[in-house]
Amino acid sequence: MSLIGQRVTVVGAGIAGLAVARALALRGAVVTVFEQADAIREVGAGIQVSPNGASVLKALGLGAALDAASMRAVAVELCDGLTGRAVSRLEVGRLRPGLGYHFLHRADLIGILQAGAVEVGVDLQVLSRVHSVELAARPVVVLEDGARHAAELLIGADGLHSRVRGALNGQVAPVFTGQVAWRAVIPGDGGAAVAEVHMGPGRHLVSYPLRGGAMRNIVAVEERRAWAEESWTLRDDPMVLRQAFAGFSPRVRGWLEQVQDVWLWGLFRHPVAGVWHKEMAEGAVAILGDAAHPTLPFLAQGASMALEDAWVLADCLAAYADRSGLAAYQLARAGRCARIVDAASRNARAYHLSGAARVVAHAGLRVGGWLAPELALRRFDWLYGFDVTTGHG
Repeated sequence: MSLIGQRVTVVGAGIAGLAVARALALRGAVVTVFEQADAIREVGAGIQVSPNGASVLKALGLGAALDAASMRAVAVELCDGLTGRAVSRLEVGRLRPGLGYHFLHRADLIGILQAGAVEVGVDLQVLSRVHSVELAARPVVVLEDGARHAAELLIGADGLHSRVRGALNGQVAPVFTGQVAWRAVIPGDGGAAVAEVHMGPGRHLVSYPLRGGAMRNIVAVEERRAWAEESWTLRDDPMVLRQAFAGFSPRVRGWLEQVQDVWLWGLFRHPVAGVWHKEMAEGAVAILGDAAHPTLPFLAQGASMALEDAWVLADCLAAYADRSGLAAYQLARAGRCARIVDAASRNARAYHLSGAARVVAHAGLRVGGWLAPELALRRFDWLYGFDVTTGHG
């Protein structure tokens, strides 16, 4: 279908929502984005954009802005959390060097996408909190102030607790994984652009530099029975975080001593949505990003998956003569996204081994790194090497 003049309503001004808004507007659509907050901001900390996500930003005309705001990663290094000793190293800087593997602050990525959306005429409406979504002859967004907005095409980019996903699929309760995560930012040390994964029994910590090394991002995960809310805005006591990693190496403990503000969130497993779209007599609806396929953070693919979705959805809508492009979008994305979600879940288990299994696994990683240092990278060709903007690996 031609997107020229097509009116599109996007719910959510996060990474997925802003990216799809720009992608659609570049193809001629008239796009309105509803955001519940009073301003478009990101309260998170660091984020990783791998080459498969960077290819989308480049195709959207935002590659130069990404390069200016990010640090190009050299490597991801797996370490024994208790001793600090290196276990394995992935030279991610060698991946598709024209695109790069990027570390940046979430706020900077949101800023890039917001500026990109505004540049192409997207109408960003803040303080527009969605109360419910009705799917009858056409999609209707009901705001909390009672206002009703009928949409020709409604796109749900409204995250983990998506109202649009609920309207399409019903409500399914997520399952607590038995893991919680803390996130924090501390002053940087100007170190190399390396992401360090410090692995220990029942817990691990990931850290990498941001903003030219002026800041350091920390994400720490612990297995425990105590449930925590699935929220990005729940504060915790830094001392609790320090106690959880008291047995880790001096390098890790030194970082945690600098933490002044820390946020805690529970990690829940959500199923990949069964239904990503619906066509109605006078309109249609689709979902993308976390609204369609929430993932655990252990493969650092949340942002790149959202960017891939945005490109493919806009591309499919533009390529087909009618709304059958929505079915093509789900067909193109569902299998790949399910594979990424499963891979992230497996990483969580591998990072938290204990006892003999931990010793054997670490020894295997060390030997593999000595004998075939490129093999570990090639294992991820299916992920980092695929480019949704060209359809090629």
